[in-house]
Amino acid sequence: MAQPHYGDHQLKIYQGGLKGARPRLPVRMEDLEHAAHQVLSKESYWYVAGGAGEVTMRANRSAFDRYRIHPRMLTDVSERDPSVTLFERTLPSPLLLAPIGVQSIIRPEAELATARAAASLQVPTILSTVSAHSMESVAEAVGDAPRWFQLYWPRSTELATSFVQRAEQAGYEAVVVTLDTKMMAWRARDLQNAFLPFLNGQGLANYTSDPWFRDGLARPPEEDIRPSVKRWAEEFAAPFKTWKDLATLREATNLPILVKGVLHPEDARLALEHGVNGIIVSNHGGRQIDGSIAAIDALPSVATMVDARVPVLFDSGIRTGSDVLKAKALGADAVLLGRPYIWGLALDGEEGVREVIKRLLADVDLTMALAGKARFAEIDRGLLVD
Repeated sequence: MAQPHYGDHQLKIYQGGLKGARPRLPVRMEDLEHAAHQVLSKESYWYVAGGAGEVTMRANRSAFDRYRIHPRMLTDVSERDPSVTLFERTLPSPLLLAPIGVQSIIRPEAELATARAAASLQVPTILSTVSAHSMESVAEAVGDAPRWFQLYWPRSTELATSFVQRAEQAGYEAVVVTLDTKMMAWRARDLQNAFLPFLNGQGLANYTSDPWFRDGLARPPEEDIRPSVKRWAEEFAAPFKTWKDLATLREATNLPILVKGVLHPEDARLALEHGVNGIIVSNHGGRQIDGSIAAIDALPSVATMVDARVPVLFDSGIRTGSDVLKAKALGADAVLLGRPYIWGLALDGEEGVREVIKRLLADVDLTMALAGKARFAEIDRGLLVD
C-alpha cells in the first residue's frame, strides 16, 4: 500500500485560497506562538513558553542552523515512505507528541483534545504523569491509536508501580521515564508570576485517580483537594533515584521502558547496561538547566554509543521538516514535537493540534522529496554538511 503524501496538505491550503480562504492558524511557527500568546493568560503562556532561563532554549534552535542539508538530484521520489517501526509497531510517520503536562491551563479539554487529534493521524501521544485527565480517560478517548505514558518517577515505589501497571492495563505501549526532573529548576518567568498550577490542584488527575495515592489521603480530593496537593508535593521529587532503581521499575511492567533526558554518551551506556529499551535525547526543551548543551549537539555521541541496539529518539527544538531530517541524519529513529502543538491547542483546540501536526508532516514529506530521499529510513549522516 502506498504511503500517504502528507505534502498534499500544502495544495489543499492553496486551493482554499482560490475560494478566498486563508489558514485559520498562522503558518510560521513564530507567528503561531505569537498568536497563542495573545489569547493565553501571561501565567499560562509563560508556563509553557518559558524555561530555566533562555540560553538553552536559544541553543536548541541555533544549533540546528549549523547543520546543512546537502540535497541530491534526479532521484525517484514520486512515492515517499516516512514510516518508522518502534517496538514492533509500524507508524506512518516519524513523529510523536512530547509529554506536556497540565494542558488544562491552555484549554479545558486539555489532553483529551490533544490525544484525539494525534490519534486521527496515528501519531502517538506521550501522556504526561501530570495531566489534567487520567490515563484511563485519555485511553478511552483515543481507542486503539498508539499511545505511550510518561513517568515522573515518584518517591514511593508503590506509586510508581501503580502508575506503570495502570498504563499497561489501559493499553499504553511504552513507558517514558523522565530523568532530568529530580527537582524543578529555577524558572524566573513562573516565579515572577508566582504560578505553579499543581498547587491549585491542576494536572493531578493521575494521582487523584490512583488507588494507592488515594489510600493515603486524609480526605478524598472530591471533598478537599489540599491533602492531594500536599501528598503530590511529597511524592513528585525523588532526587535519591539512581540507575540501579530501574530494576524495580522493570519488574513492575512488561512494557518497553525508555529514558528521557539523556545528553551524555556515558549515561547512554549506563542506560543500556541497566536494560532500558530506548533512549530519548532531550534537555527538556531548556526547562531544567540554563546553559546546557543543545540537545541536537548531544545526539550524535549518544547515537554512536547506542549503536542501534535500542531506538534513539530526539526531543527539544523540533520546529520544521528540515529539523526532523537533521535529527534523523544525526542518529534519531524518530522525533518528539513539543510546544508548537500546544499553541495549536490554545488557538483552536483539537483541530488546532491536528493542523499543527499535519503541517509538520507535510513539511517533512516535501523536504524529504526535495533532498532526494524517498524513504525516511534511508536518511543518514551523508545528508548533512556542517
